[in-house]
Amino acid sequence: MDAIFENLKDPLAKLLLQFIVIILATRTVGSLFKRFGQPSVIGEITAGIILGPSLFGWLWPDASNFLFQKSSLGNLQLFSQIGVCVFMFVVGLELDLTHVREKARAALIVSNAGIVVPFALGVGSAFLLYPAFGALGSSFTAFALFMGIAMSITAFPVLVRILKDRGMAKTPLGTMAITCAAAGDATAWAILAFVVAIARATGLASTFLNLGLVALFVAMMLFIVRPQLSRWLGANGTLTNGMIAAALIFMTASALATQVIGIHALFGAFLAGVVMPQKKEFREFLTVRLENFSSVFLLPLFFAFSGLRTQVGLLNDATSWLVCAGVIAVAVAGKLGGTTLAARFTGMSWNDSFSLGALMNTRGLVELIALNIGYDLGILPPRIFTMMVLMALGTTFMTGPLLTLAEKMKRRRTPTVLSNKGVATSGEN
Repeated sequence: MDAIFENLKDPLAKLLLQFIVIILATRTVGSLFKRFGQPSVIGEITAGIILGPSLFGWLWPDASNFLFQKSSLGNLQLFSQIGVCVFMFVVGLELDLTHVREKARAALIVSNAGIVVPFALGVGSAFLLYPAFGALGSSFTAFALFMGIAMSITAFPVLVRILKDRGMAKTPLGTMAITCAAAGDATAWAILAFVVAIARATGLASTFLNLGLVALFVAMMLFIVRPQLSRWLGANGTLTNGMIAAALIFMTASALATQVIGIHALFGAFLAGVVMPQKKEFREFLTVRLENFSSVFLLPLFFAFSGLRTQVGLLNDATSWLVCAGVIAVAVAGKLGGTTLAARFTGMSWNDSFSLGALMNTRGLVELIALNIGYDLGILPPRIFTMMVLMALGTTFMTGPLLTLAEKMKRRRTPTVLSNKGVATSGEN
């Protein structure tokens, strides 16, 4: 028995045991949340928090220390980062910018408002938070920029899945939401790439060098690589497994390039997905095969690793919880409020504007990715990281109920309008 216990301490055995526990937990809690009408990804993120020090480590510290021993977390982190890169590659594949061109004016107004307003509120809140909660050694500029971008992100993949689950993907509102999220997603990740380049720079010259390399890489991908990529990958021919291998090699090389440049590997993976050949069959072929493996096997590792960093116990006084509530309120006011007002300005009804705001307020997994980048860079300290994770969960959790509320209010108004039309008609006759 002692020999078996000792074998369990082997790094490979420990990693395999972590895989089993994490996948079982995320699938179980994800299915439970889905049964109650919530996106399964919220349950999976919650499972990650449950496995961390907030619950599992608090209830059974010995088992938690054995299963998630600090020396074993390096391997788990590397696998989780690979999962995130594959996920961001798929996000790039699903990003159809033709939607943006079809509804350019309204989409650009709404998506830009949905970034500018929460970004400004996030930067403004940093002035209040930094003195008490800022990380030691982190500059205020980096902290403020990260707070701004964290408030601005919409979880494009989660939003699309919510629309599909509710049968709204093909409706005018659903199309508009996908368009705004696509435009906003591209803008937000571009801004985040520049923020990371600034945060990692050691001086003014280094900052300009990083930004210049990022701009050069993006230009090369869009204007040199993209026109030739279909021919290089053979995307116009028969779809084969060899194409998957070629696409993954290209994604990995792109991720490596951005990692070496000094931002993050996931930006390269995302951009690789964006520049993939536009042929619909080719993109769907890649998406189906990569998304299933990524979402079922690799992303749960990222949820668990994020959960190990989320320490709800750090919010141990009324002030911390009030600040957390304030962070959530600012996030909702910026994203939901800014999007709703902008949509109303473009001519949408108040009901549809509110529904669009609720959808754009969805943050979920994509927010978690951005927060982990801030944590890794030492910009977001553990307490702020925990507050922001709770904000990501809360804002995504409220999307479904807010859409249901908007639908109920729309149904209540419709009979009244029809009734009034009938009265007017009979009066005229």
